[in-house]
Amino acid sequence: MRKYEVARVPYTPEFRQEAVQLALQSNRPFAQTARELDVNPETLRSWVRRYEREHGTQTGPLPIDERARLKEQDRRIRELEMENAFLKKCAAYFAKDLR
Repeated sequence: MRKYEVARVPYTPEFRQEAVQLALQSNRPFAQTARELDVNPETLRSWVRRYEREHGTQTGPLPIDERARLKEQDRRIRELEMENAFLKKCAAYFAKDLR
């Protein structure tokens, strides 16, 4: 092996298939799933793209209005999660204060 050459890890077809299913079924980002599987994120993305191409599940890019709606929903979710965390802290504070 040369000085800068990276060794290729041969992944079995079964491992690839399971990795693709895990990536598609989980709500986590590809990068996180790839880290958990000890796979390069771009490798996992390429496996998913190939799977979608072969199985006809690949969808085109989202329309602009749909992207805007999703972005707004993501913002709202983050806002509600922050409010929820604050309320939990308040409840814990007042519960401790009553004792």
